[in-house]
Amino acid sequence: MQLVRGGRGDVRACESPEEVSPEISEQDQEIFFRVIAEDLTPEQVERVVNPPRSYPREHSVLATHWHPEFVPLELIARRIEAAFPQREEELIIPTQHNVLLHWGPYAGVEVDCYSRGFNQKVQLLLHFHESRLRGENAGVLRSMLAHTFQYRSSQLFDFLATLTRPHAERLDEAARETGADAALVEFVRAYALKIEKLLEQHHDRIPPDAIKNKLVRNFFDTLRPRYGDGIINKAQAFLKAVKQLVKEGFSLGYFYRTTEIIEETRALGGCVVVPHPEQFWPILLADYDVDGFEVWNPQSQRYTEFLIGVVNRKNAAQSALRPSARRFLVFMGDDTHMGEKVKEPEYQDGLKAEREVGLQPAWDDLSIGKQLILAGMDKAGIIREYKNRLDG
Repeated sequence: MQLVRGGRGDVRACESPEEVSPEISEQDQEIFFRVIAEDLTPEQVERVVNPPRSYPREHSVLATHWHPEFVPLELIARRIEAAFPQREEELIIPTQHNVLLHWGPYAGVEVDCYSRGFNQKVQLLLHFHESRLRGENAGVLRSMLAHTFQYRSSQLFDFLATLTRPHAERLDEAARETGADAALVEFVRAYALKIEKLLEQHHDRIPPDAIKNKLVRNFFDTLRPRYGDGIINKAQAFLKAVKQLVKEGFSLGYFYRTTEIIEETRALGGCVVVPHPEQFWPILLADYDVDGFEVWNPQSQRYTEFLIGVVNRKNAAQSALRPSARRFLVFMGDDTHMGEKVKEPEYQDGLKAEREVGLQPAWDDLSIGKQLILAGMDKAGIIREYKNRLDG
């Protein structure tokens, strides 16, 4: 994907958006195809393989929650080599949304599912030794993932339809939340109509992974040189509010239940981790058959020490009842989205762009370290213990 700049003559700081022609221009076509493109330019390859910093003091690299997106794994491997030149042990497993990917002897996926007990969509990280997925063994799981994968593309079409049909109640609510005036709403709707038409016209040329809500955000970001940051920032805030309303209205019945995903994973000999659980408090109370909980994530840092204590208490209670039971492990996820790193710096989400596969600073935090010691856990030990489970 390449986000494009307008020419110098296009750069304007607009106080209010101009009326947008309903016709799809050559520039609209060019922007669309560049936004959905998965081939990287030489400059983008350089951004991927050359991290801004290296971490020579890191000897153990644990990366069990991250998203390659459309960036080739071989380029990411070069980046990891450069970022952690002194690593001695590692466990690196990609977790694309609803798509199984392999890295060396392991494979992983982050899957959307539905916890009926508390009526909420959640995610699970599934990890496997690659031998478990050979042949027809994983046919059912792959079919479940293929079905769930369509959620993100169908949500994009719902998102666009809310803007283009339009869904007046949602648009009014989003406008109230963000202070968007009628001119801005019409500006956003005009470009949403263009995107919708381009998707219809070129559906057979669009990579499946490009059909997601992020396409809209990236398209609007390319309009900054023409309309200015002020207008586009307001448009993005409005779009984000609309997207959230669409998500809230999406039927949870579309997803497989959490227990169904876990049962199929266990049948294949795989392992299960709950990511950023502070967003899913009830999961900590549910008696799900999982291997561990993510206690730190760039989006979930507030309760790390508390969550480590919760896992420690769960282990103590479980050990008292079943001394031979496997303990719950503590994980930290960097939740890196590699697609963010190929963008030109002015188009990046700064916080997401700072993330690095295998880098979780909380492991070295002294206060958090106290809780890890009490729980009998450290990064190197978790790598070894989790590998044993995956290999077993």
